[in-house]
Formats: sequence, C-alpha cells, structure tokens
Amino acid sequence: MAAVLRGVLRPGAARRRLLLPSPLRPLPGARCCSAGAPFQYLAVQKTGARQSVGVIRLERPQALNALCEGLMKELGQALETLENDPQVGAIVITGSQKAFAAGADIKEMQNKNFQECYSSNFLAGWDKVSTVRKPIIAAVNGYALGGGCELAMMCDIIYAGEKAQFGQPEILLGTIPGAGGTQRLTRAVGKSLAMEMILTGDRISATEAKEAGLVSKVFPVEKLLDAAIACAEKIASNSKLVAAMAKESVNAAFETTLAEGTKTEKRLFYATFATDDRKEGMTAFVEKRKANFTDS
Repeated sequence: MAAVLRGVLRPGAARRRLLLPSPLRPLPGARCCSAGAPFQYLAVQKTGARQSVGVIRLERPQALNALCEGLMKELGQALETLENDPQVGAIVITGSQKAFAAGADIKEMQNKNFQECYSSNFLAGWDKVSTVRKPIIAAVNGYALGGGCELAMMCDIIYAGEKAQFGQPEILLGTIPGAGGTQRLTRAVGKSLAMEMILTGDRISATEAKEAGLVSKVFPVEKLLDAAIACAEKIASNSKLVAAMAKESVNAAFETTLAEGTKTEKRLFYATFATDDRKEGMTAFVEKRKANFTDS
C-alpha cells in the first residue's frame, strides 16, 4: 500500500499532460481513446493492428507514479471505458522506465485516523482493477512497491523489465498492506517469502520475482512494453467472450477451493457450448483454417 522511497512526493510538483512521457516513444499506430477532459494522471491509448489493445500509462513522474486518490479514480474511469469498448480485447497497465508505481501517496494518508478509514471504506475503490472482465497485463519497469506491487498483482499477468523491483515495505511506516498485499503476494509466492517481504520490507528483483512465480516473464527494459502489447494483442485475437470465461475460471482456482473451482470450470466449459465462437473455433479446426471469432 505505502511506499518508503523518501522524497518521492514533491510539494507543488507539476502534473504532465503529455500523451506519453519522455523518453519512451509513442506507440506505433496508437490512438488516444480518452473521452471528455484529458486525464491528469494517466495516458490512455488503443494500439495493435486492429486497435484491440488498450494501454494505460500512469503519469505522475515527479512522484514516481505514487498512487494518489485522483490517479486511482482516473484509473477506474479508464478501465471502465476500455471494458465497454467492443474493439478492445485486452489491456496493458504500465508506468515509466523508472517506476511502475512507487507506492500509495503517503501525504494523503498521513493524518487519517481509524474512524475516517473505516467509515469511508478507504482504498475500496482500488479493487476496480481486479473486477475487470477483460484480461489485464501489468508491464512493470522500475519500482513496484507497496500499492504499486498490489496494483500489479491485481492484474492477470505480470511482465517485468530486468531492473524491476517488487516489495511491500509498509512495515517500515508502521502499517501493513491494505490493498491485497498480504493476500495476493502469499498466494503468488508462498507463505515464507511473502512473510519475509512483508515483515522486513525487503524488495526482490525481477529475476527473483520470476523464480518465485510472481511474474511470468522478464525482458530488457526497452523491450518490455512491446512484449506486453504483443501478448495482449494475441489474447485479443481470440474470442473476447470466451477469454472472459477463461479468466473467471482461472481466478476461481486462485480464490476458492479445488472442489469449488472445478465446479466453476465445468459450468463455464458447458457455457462455451452456447456461444457461436465455440462452434466456429471447433469447425475451423476441423476444416484446417483460421477461426473467425465474432465475440458472440
């Protein structure tokens, strides 16, 4: 939830409104897809040959993309827009080469008390990322600490740049993770490593994160985003309807017992037989041609 990078929040720091921050290049063929007023803390685009990938970039560079309430509210709005876009089949969330997100905004939390946190259900809105039905890939370069690590773990797939660092350092601030860190990290890497990271505040490298099962692949820093977009585009080429079913079934394995999970899987497997895409996919296989999915 909270970062321990001293000095990451600078009072009065200007917010950038550029489509993409320097030094990262614009995405080839990308189109801005935000509606209404431009986001203050995000850049949102669609990219890919069929504009089937939504890319959300966190943009608080002066604060190493610390997650303030305004940023998280905008993130929810951007995710809702992409969720409702029939052209988009997968989403990538990324930050800068220096930081995916260095944590939550400590200055926003510093003076809160128990009653305020409890009454307002503080951080409840952060769960929006985990409720999106379309697959989400976190492309993590640099720091993914506290809330940044929790945000990455809310995504379905984590790709990491070779210099990425993951950690839950809340203990050093006299608190504990509050946006799923103790739960998702334990499920991802096991009790021993999760306990060590959470009780010491120590970070792990991208390589260590891959070995522990937290991330699926590690790439050179400059190739990370392209790799994540390529994966998202591959996912988006399949049936969006069936992809949502597959995501729901995998999440059941992550969140329920084996017996409950297999029941969910069977129910969703049967449900695919009510779709046109299941019929098209199997027919295309038998006819030895590429399937033409219609997301129906």
